[in-house]
Amino acid sequence: MYLSECDSTNTRLKQLLATGQAPDYIYAGYQTAGRGQTGNGWESERGKNLTCSILVESQKSKVESLFDLNVAVSVAVHRAVTGDGLRVTGDGLQVTGDEVTIKWPNDIYWKDKKLAGILIENAIVGGELRYAIAGIGLNVNQTEFRSDAPNPISLRQITGREQDIDELMKRLYDEVQKATEEDVWDYYRAHLYRREGYWPYVEREVSTEPTMNANSQEPIAKNLFRARIEDVLPTGELVLRDEEGKQRIYHFKQVRYVL
Repeated sequence: MYLSECDSTNTRLKQLLATGQAPDYIYAGYQTAGRGQTGNGWESERGKNLTCSILVESQKSKVESLFDLNVAVSVAVHRAVTGDGLRVTGDGLQVTGDEVTIKWPNDIYWKDKKLAGILIENAIVGGELRYAIAGIGLNVNQTEFRSDAPNPISLRQITGREQDIDELMKRLYDEVQKATEEDVWDYYRAHLYRREGYWPYVEREVSTEPTMNANSQEPIAKNLFRARIEDVLPTGELVLRDEEGKQRIYHFKQVRYVL
């Protein structure tokens, strides 16, 4: 289902679920109240990007835990972005699997810039996951970003050409269906952002306030350390090994990358 405008595709899909008339997905030309993780806003110029919500029904998938779903959707977005249909020949740039990575837990990056974000909302009844809604914001054809988000980038900026949003939606939906039927953990781990070598991180207090990536000039940088990614646990924690050999395990929002 396509809507020219709505408040939030996640909100609209939940409303339709309550009536028993929910489509497989909704995408909108413009969201008036689009949102990201823990209240962060999502900037999207009208008609320029892909903002969508996809219904994932657990009984039709191999999703066994909430973070399995996060992994599956992250892999689906990565595959959709790096598919052959988005490659540019001649002198143009290519969107390749080497340059596009999954920044734990579920942002999609091109080099050190954010290309897409994911927000998953779950319906748990009687201790069981009945369904989930995967909200996805993918920067497609926007060329100027005016918010204070530190590092956005779009497919248009990367490839130098405009992309077909309708085709991207179809590709993304197909990839989500495929990913939820597979064991995608190996793919997820193999495409993690900064998966090799030692990189700077900053510990932080757990908070529900919107956050940006840490900057080495901020006061919080006194907690800066360098580490390499050792693993991501099935429950979603990031496992790091610092330069002193100490293992550090973090839940979401307990640590930030320094860009």
